[in-house]
Formats: sequence, structure tokens, C-alpha cells
Amino acid sequence: MRIGVVGTPDLSKFKSVANDVLKALDGQESVLEEETAAALGREGVPLSGMDEVDVVISIGGDGTVLRTVKSTEKPILGINAGAMGFLTEVNPDGIEDAIGRLLEGDYTIDERTKLRTVMDGQRLQDAMNEAVIHTAQIAKMRHFSVSIDGQPATDLRADGVIVATPTGSTCYAMSVGSSIVDPRVEALVIAPIAPFRLAARPFVVPATSEIDITIAEPMECTMVIDGQEVLEMTGSERLEFSASEKKGRFISLEDDFYRDLQEKLIAFTPQAVHRH
Repeated sequence: MRIGVVGTPDLSKFKSVANDVLKALDGQESVLEEETAAALGREGVPLSGMDEVDVVISIGGDGTVLRTVKSTEKPILGINAGAMGFLTEVNPDGIEDAIGRLLEGDYTIDERTKLRTVMDGQRLQDAMNEAVIHTAQIAKMRHFSVSIDGQPATDLRADGVIVATPTGSTCYAMSVGSSIVDPRVEALVIAPIAPFRLAARPFVVPATSEIDITIAEPMECTMVIDGQEVLEMTGSERLEFSASEKKGRFISLEDDFYRDLQEKLIAFTPQAVHRH
């Protein structure tokens, strides 16, 4: 097995975690992404040049995982060197065991829905989490018209609209009141940001849906994909969203979505029950 390694050197825990990863990979054929390699005093290659690897190990937080999945279709094993790391599979104290299982083939590949975005006929970068359309001015609403499979679904005045995958339902969409969607569900989420009407609620639609969004009375907006790609809009654009034909592929060592939900997002503790 040939393994690629990519990370975010700016993180305070990066070097210690990366060194533990390389120690666990000792004797195994591996290649480092160029910025990752430079931070460790080694030779590396661009992430886009890792075509010959079988698996990419991503060292960092959720942003590192999103950057990695944008640049490769190889299965990704996320190792947390950041804060919450909801998209990562392994904590630093589990590196040796996790890489041992990886090399032995003791894992599954979790394929997750990605979001396809088309603006005025031009396809943009696929999203693992979400695409956000947001007013370009603070506290200035826009009038969004949303159609699903050619049928008008809702008109709303809001600060913005999020179109998210099930993976992204635990990210920005969750913070604006959307449902949490199990990543095994083939669906897309449409969630308004700070809507004017109380009746404006998020939608969960089949992943086979074609979602169209236009802005009435066009004014400047900003499109942000996975928090990484930012595009300025005049507001006259037509936006089309659907499930991508490509998938995000993640190495899974445990079926632990709901455990992660409890530990990293809900933060449930037995002590909280006793106090109340």
C-alpha cells in the first residue's frame, strides 16, 4: 500500500502528530505533500500529484479534511491535530493502532454525497459540506426564490441560503436550525439563514433533486463553498444544485457517527444529568 500524507503545518499540534504518523508508517512506502514535507524538513510533491497513492492521511482538523477531499478522490483517513475534528476518524492517542489496522486492511470505505454547484452554466468546485449564498452587506436581506425539480418550493427573505449534504448538515446548516441528517441518507438540505418569516423552515429533499435558486431584485451576494472557495455575485446569477456524481471517500475504522455526535457536538456528560 502506498500512502500519501497531507497536513496543516500552522496547527500547534501538527509536528508532534505528524511525527507519530511517520513513525507508525516506518518501512511503508509513503509520499508527503510539499508544504507538509517542508514543515518536517523532507521532500514532497503537490497534493494534486498524488495519483499513485492508495490512501491519503490528512493531519489536521475539518478544514484540512475539506481541503484534502477537494484535491483527491482517494480514500482519506483523517487524524485530528486541530480542535473538534468532526470529520476526522482518529485522535492522536490512537495513531499507532489506526495505521496498523489501515495497513492490515481492517477498515471500510465510507462513501458520502458531495454537492454539485452550477452558476450560470459554469460548474464550480464540488462541496463536501455545503454551498452558502449570503448577502454581501451585513444585516441586508435578499429575496430568494427556490425551485425543486422545476416546481416552485419557497420564496423567502433572508440573509442567505445554505444547500448542504448530509455531511454538511452537522456544520453551518445545523447552526441555523436544520435537521441533522445521517450521512447514510441520500438527501440534500436547504436551510435559510436568519429568515424574516417564522414560517420559513429548512427542507430535506431527495439527493436526486435538482435545486434552482435565483435572487429577486438582484443585489450583490457572496457564494462560499465549504468555507474555502469564495465567489462574488451580482445577484442576477442562476444557481443550480444537485448531488455530484463524485463521492467523498473516507476510511472508517468504526461505525461511530452517533458517538461522534454525542462527544463532539452534543457534549453529553453523565454529570449533567446529576446536576439537573
